[in-house]
Amino acid sequence: MIILAATPIGNLGDASTRLRQALEEADVVASEDTRVTQRLLAALGIANRPRLIALHEHNERARAGDLVELASEGDVLVLSDAGMPTVSDPGFPLVQAAVAAGVDVTAIPGPSAVVTALAVSGLPTDRFAFEGFLPRKAGERSRRLVELAGDRRTLVFFEAPSRLAASLGALAEAFGADRPAAVCRELTKLHEEVRRGPLAELAEWAEGGVRGEICVVVGGSGEAPAADAGEAVARVVALAASGTRLKDAAALVAGETGLGKRDLYEAALAARAER
Repeated sequence: MIILAATPIGNLGDASTRLRQALEEADVVASEDTRVTQRLLAALGIANRPRLIALHEHNERARAGDLVELASEGDVLVLSDAGMPTVSDPGFPLVQAAVAAGVDVTAIPGPSAVVTALAVSGLPTDRFAFEGFLPRKAGERSRRLVELAGDRRTLVFFEAPSRLAASLGALAEAFGADRPAAVCRELTKLHEEVRRGPLAELAEWAEGGVRGEICVVVGGSGEAPAADAGEAVARVVALAASGTRLKDAAALVAGETGLGKRDLYEAALAARAER
């Protein structure tokens, strides 16, 4: 079978007994970075030396078939560098291929940065959505945020330190400067930090530079969305195609829907560029 195994996100003490046993018994391990896996084996004092196969975002679709074939004959342990495989990490195409081939898939539960950040954020946990990494390009990011602005669930994002300030600024612009949020940094590690506050305040703080592995948790909208964001962007694009200046079209649709003019403009720009 395929065994998805969660690994520590920072503190080695979070390695479960089941994970240690699986590592001791594994013949084949597919891992995001084999060097990280070798360090994990050494740090946990695992004497076993399984066959290590690299499984990362650049090769996972090509490797899935071979790994499924191996899993039809014996267990294949799947690891990401930290946390649960498939959660914004390699593994999902492999699971799809295994399910299609009738090969069993199971998991060894364990640490998750998403749930850990949500738990310590101080924001509502009864309804939430994980959105992974925001797009790097400003236009694509604006379009995504327009779609999420009215979501009433707590939202959890991953973010790179170099992009944190820009992403928080974009969130503040799209969601409102006062929307409550938390930046959770280096969770379970020695320098763990949770900074809570309004988005605009957090964006200003992040301008000074932030290091480490980061999760951003943002409170949901207090109001139901004024309009369907995708339809609103499509209307802006259609108005522009009919001869209306894009900025004027964005302003018109913003007035009709209550969505942000600048967000609609940038999202429409991104939509046109993809055509």
